[in-house]
Amino acid sequence: MHKLTGGLYSPEFEKDACGFGMIANMDDKPSHWLLDTAIGALERLTHRGAVAADGKTGDGCGILMKKPDAFLRTIADEAGIELADHYASGIVFLSQDKDTAELAKAELVRQLEDGGLTVAGWRDVPIDAESACGVEAMETLPRLEQIFVNAPADMEAALFEARLVFARRRTEQGLPEDDTFYVPSLSAHVLSYKGMIMPSYLTTFYKDLADDRLETALCVFHQRFSTNTLPQWRLAQPFRYLAHNGEINTITGNRNWSTARASKFASDKLPEDMASILPLVSMDGSDSCSLDNMLEILLAGGMDIFYAMRLLMPPAWQNVDYMSADMRAFYEYNSMHMEPWDGPAGIVLTDGRYAACCMDRNGLRPARYVITKDRHITLASEIGVWDYTPDQVVAKGRLKPGDMLAVDTETGELLQPKDIDGRLASRKPYKQWLKRHARMLESRLADTRDEAWMERPRLKSLEKLFHVTFEERDQVLRPLAEAGQEATGSMGDDTPFPVLSRVDRVLYDYFRQQFAQVTNPPIDSLRERIVMSLETCLGRERNVFDESEERAKRLVVDSPVLSTGKFRRLLALDDENYGDITFDLTYPANADLRQAIETLCDDVVEAVRDGKTVIVLSDRNVESGQLPIQALLATGAVHHRLTRENLRCDANLIIDTASARDAQHFACLLGYGATAVHPYLAYECLNDLITVGQVKDKTADELCAAYRKGINKGLYKIMSKMGISTVASYRGAQLFEIVGLADEVVDLCFTGTVSRIGGASFAHLQADTAKLAGNAWNQRIAIDQGGLLKFVYGQEYHCYNPDVIATLHEAVSSGEYAKYKEYADIVQGRPVSVFRDLFKLRDDQTPISVDEVESIEDITPRFDSAGMSLGALSPEAHEAMAQGMNRMGGRSNSGEGGEDPKRFGTDKMSKIKQIASGRFGVTPHYLVNAEVLQIKIAQGAKPGEGGQLPGHKVNEMIAYLRCAKQGVALISPPPHHDIYSIEDLAQLIFDLKQVNPKAVISVKLVAGPGVGTIAAGVAKAYADLITISGYDGGTGASPLTSVRHAGTPWELGLSETHQTLRANDLREKVRVQTDGGLKTGLDVIKAAIMGAESFGFGTGPMVALGCKYLRVCHLNNCATGVATQNEILRDRYFIGLPEMVQNFFKFIAQDTREIMASIGVSKLEDLIGRTDLLEILPGDTPKQQGLDLRPILSTGGLASDKPMHCLAERNEPFDKGELAEQMVADTLEAIENKAGGTFEYTVRNSDRSIGARLSGEIALRHANTGMAEHPITLKLTGTAGQSFGVWNAGGLHMELTGDANDYVGKGMAGGRLVIRPHPESDFVTRDAAIIGNTCLYGATGGTLYAAGQAGERFGVRNSGATAIVEGIGDHGCEYMTGGCIVVLGGTGINFGAGMTGGAAYVLDEKREFVDRYNHELIDIHRVVSENMEAHRNYLRELIEAYVEATGSAWGQEILEDFRGYVGQFWLVKPKAESVETVIDTLTRAA
Repeated sequence: MHKLTGGLYSPEFEKDACGFGMIANMDDKPSHWLLDTAIGALERLTHRGAVAADGKTGDGCGILMKKPDAFLRTIADEAGIELADHYASGIVFLSQDKDTAELAKAELVRQLEDGGLTVAGWRDVPIDAESACGVEAMETLPRLEQIFVNAPADMEAALFEARLVFARRRTEQGLPEDDTFYVPSLSAHVLSYKGMIMPSYLTTFYKDLADDRLETALCVFHQRFSTNTLPQWRLAQPFRYLAHNGEINTITGNRNWSTARASKFASDKLPEDMASILPLVSMDGSDSCSLDNMLEILLAGGMDIFYAMRLLMPPAWQNVDYMSADMRAFYEYNSMHMEPWDGPAGIVLTDGRYAACCMDRNGLRPARYVITKDRHITLASEIGVWDYTPDQVVAKGRLKPGDMLAVDTETGELLQPKDIDGRLASRKPYKQWLKRHARMLESRLADTRDEAWMERPRLKSLEKLFHVTFEERDQVLRPLAEAGQEATGSMGDDTPFPVLSRVDRVLYDYFRQQFAQVTNPPIDSLRERIVMSLETCLGRERNVFDESEERAKRLVVDSPVLSTGKFRRLLALDDENYGDITFDLTYPANADLRQAIETLCDDVVEAVRDGKTVIVLSDRNVESGQLPIQALLATGAVHHRLTRENLRCDANLIIDTASARDAQHFACLLGYGATAVHPYLAYECLNDLITVGQVKDKTADELCAAYRKGINKGLYKIMSKMGISTVASYRGAQLFEIVGLADEVVDLCFTGTVSRIGGASFAHLQADTAKLAGNAWNQRIAIDQGGLLKFVYGQEYHCYNPDVIATLHEAVSSGEYAKYKEYADIVQGRPVSVFRDLFKLRDDQTPISVDEVESIEDITPRFDSAGMSLGALSPEAHEAMAQGMNRMGGRSNSGEGGEDPKRFGTDKMSKIKQIASGRFGVTPHYLVNAEVLQIKIAQGAKPGEGGQLPGHKVNEMIAYLRCAKQGVALISPPPHHDIYSIEDLAQLIFDLKQVNPKAVISVKLVAGPGVGTIAAGVAKAYADLITISGYDGGTGASPLTSVRHAGTPWELGLSETHQTLRANDLREKVRVQTDGGLKTGLDVIKAAIMGAESFGFGTGPMVALGCKYLRVCHLNNCATGVATQNEILRDRYFIGLPEMVQNFFKFIAQDTREIMASIGVSKLEDLIGRTDLLEILPGDTPKQQGLDLRPILSTGGLASDKPMHCLAERNEPFDKGELAEQMVADTLEAIENKAGGTFEYTVRNSDRSIGARLSGEIALRHANTGMAEHPITLKLTGTAGQSFGVWNAGGLHMELTGDANDYVGKGMAGGRLVIRPHPESDFVTRDAAIIGNTCLYGATGGTLYAAGQAGERFGVRNSGATAIVEGIGDHGCEYMTGGCIVVLGGTGINFGAGMTGGAAYVLDEKREFVDRYNHELIDIHRVVSENMEAHRNYLRELIEAYVEATGSAWGQEILEDFRGYVGQFWLVKPKAESVETVIDTLTRAA
């Protein structure tokens, strides 16, 4: 990557994910074969890594092995180095500058000797960089030397290891200027070889690895996929103990807490002066690196490896019913002293003795293992990474969510998860300790309030002072309190950001929630709440190395949102462990805000030093003549100050504030360190709603309880957007981007938060508060009307206001360009509302004639309509949009609701087909009828959340297209369950390129900090087009706060993307598009200048079709017939015509041409990236004048000859899919003639998406099921790669003898997939995993038989397939709407969450299924009762067909004693269906 200066990119945005694994000999017998096999396995995972633009530099790979003692002694001897009995060795990365390198070596030697160790010598590491490294890797190649260190004979091993760690840490501290110096490993137990190379070049580069004398018994290996190619040799993995596949979402918080906690760390192995090794973890760079640092400190302090990992990554324990009480006590005891490092993670680690693997609580990364007869265990992201024969295998398995598996090479023992848990739970009497010392701040069933309510005049004053508007009371607080959840709204946010606004806005509005996209998934807080928790501990933290009874002391509260009763009980506790003190958040109106905050911080520090634990920051005592310090400023400043003073872990911050009213406010306070919040003014407002008669038939206590429930739901949702499951991890994690605050504010109160363009200073914030205070105490002035959520005349400006809409309607219906110019003048004459309004085109360019500019027909192909689903829109509006776009040469987007096949091949067909997380109607036939396939990662209006379609909009046609139930609301899962990381996205792109090789694959991202870095990763995942959406897109239905607080303007996202792609030499490989609030030709010109070559329009063309922006899309009563399924409204009021859409885009194209002529540019292509054509306006208000928008227009210091736009026709994948092409060549004649036939092939794990190419060819000719009567059969042997049978079409039968990886049968529409173990297998196949995670995701038909177990999330969104397997993992049949699943064995937890159709039969031998299914929407029935005969017969027929296809021994055993087993089966069905109708539906479908 080229160095970027002055732009929006920051190295902290780097993300990485990967393939990983380990191979160990369980009896500790070293061999060179094991090393060779590990490197071979790494090569077989190449598709999970990435390659830089130079085609040769890998993102990094490496091997961490158990110390090869004999080899090291041999080479030391050859180098004349004398080794003691106890010695350590490691490779050191040094600067290529000789003096710098010598300086670093001398410093390392000095620190080692200070620790009482002896450096035995150095050796040059033999390498061949010329043959092995790409250009980019060569540019940063360090000098490599190997160091040998001897320990004194009497030093114990653990102390030796600790001294090595601290010497290395102090050396790093002593060399702040040397950014090359790095020690991959320096240990007496392990040795690391890693670098920026491709796996196939590893032995070429490191000649030692090719030396047959190098023998080891244990290897951990890793292949990295970084989202951009900043080539850093140090960031290749494995690190010193672990290799991590995934992403730590809470990393900022974890890093800050590690610093805050350092003063609490003490043990006989740790140095007295912990300050000398601070910070304990790297504060920037890779999240995996910081996690490894933390693990290293815990191990150096004497903790054992299992305890340490369970501390850092506990499983979900708060809501899991069947966990043992002792095990739960272990996690509860430790939960107060280390927050989870939360996020998707598969981790393999070793300390030289144990080789272990652990999985995050949500099971978001795959890990499959196999044990062979020669006592080798292989564990990796995929099964089949080396070619063992079936008769060698003793056992196969997979890791489940939260599991930890290990091999003890000293004893040869395989430690299963339950063994490790048992060891940990029995270490100490945790349960007794907690019983004695943990206190609950209990919630009573009726949490009544014992104190009087506020006087009404005082309440009105506070409402005005803290900017509570009438709109907020009515639209936000009231629905929360009446329904216990946030109000639903529709359309997007078309108001200015607070820094641009001319009206009063609260401080919380400057904060934009961060959200997960691509590199990590959001959590589904609706369906997977079981892994989430808001439990909060109060009290002083203690030393994590001291496992004593003292550490059990804590006060537990079930949510950080306190009722008044709990708040008062907390302050009334008579216990010195919870001593409290209250600070007023007020200061005299004539004083200085910054000074007031600094004084407050000084006072709090003093109080904590004096032993106070509960620090209450309260703004309730503000009086006339005073101003409140905004609670968020105070919280952030105090939290950071206490952290710096090493006091944060001795205090709890309780915020008693009027400013917290909706979920965003609470999230901000918690994100900046609040322990709990008491929103007293919100409660007062709710009571006032009863007083004035706005709410009837409820008491204030009931309203307050429902309000807290709603806020808790909102907090779950905000945490889940970022993929965070516990509030302990969210607290202090600062997961926001600040848009519009000056650096002085960020540095004092929100240190370390992303804030890139400056803005309002303390003086501006103080002036805002003073303005509110001016009216607050005047009783004659009423509270503000509001006008943020809907347009109110005279209040906040809305970009789609009635004037804009009316003139646009006139223009498109009359076809008059002059009318359009009127509309454009209104838009361009508005007050500054978006950042591009502060950019103007230079007026010193030489104009040209409009006739010299490219034609309208040349420009319109760059225009797309945004994804609006049929369901959100009426069929008439959806079709008019498609016809209009097709006729004028643009492309319309189907949205996520599928499309009627009758439209394929006509001018009503959408050329862009969207693949969203709900997978509604995504079939092979749908996919081959597209020019562009768009993967919707996130939606501008509500990134991190799934789509919603209210039940009253799901009529018969919508239900048919989406394979769903009529009248039942549809929700898309927030994550794509097959995109948990960048390499998963690469796999989905590969799937799509296989099924439709002609299509352009597009990925839709939302602007947020780091989106450019993610886009670089997406380009390396071989997407052809990347869309960057702004926050101001629309939505058919969404909670109100979701629309208001996430996502950033596309100006920031687009510029960052363009800069980062150019820096990585990737800009010429992909097209870049932007969308969000585009209205005129000037918007198009500015977007092109910032880097876009095509443009998406959503709301604009919808308004052109008649939409009046009433924001009632979710209610199904749209008065213009555009966004409703109500036939009367559609017939009577829909006036839209394709011509209106054509006029809209024709006008914009003409407007664009005229502006291009005025600045002397003849082709739009020549405008892209020409930021020199824009100049920055100073801004109209003091806040606007504080902005620094230069980073948006920066070229990042890159050379001007670097391409500005896409030059390649396609972004061709590294993997050419040779086997799939061979299959097409062999079978095409049979497909064309419907001739049937059988074909045989051998497959390996690197043969991915097998069947997709054939299904695409079948669907092109015969639609989804037209060939079902004349199937072709593929007989396959071996291990299939990911996505076996993806989008399988009717007429394709595949029979695999062996195993398959993740995503089997994803989106299958027909045909049959059979997976059976090899007949020579010796292991018990029903206990072994045979297919991976997320199989049958979004399937609409067909049959899957797998004679073994499936992984997590089996059958998610299945809407028509029949499947039989012998056991599944967690979250099975989630969101299922049709089809039938039979599980001949156990299931994981949360079975059937959100299941609204279809049925399942589950064999429950252990009688535990009752605790395993989600009780919300389904019920279960025994199949043995009299009225269930039809079900029994149907089940038996299914199992018979399954046994015939697979030869399953277990299936056969069930059939032979069917009467015995049938009593143990449950029928699982939606509550809304009767037992009789379910069987009718199933037999009809069959």
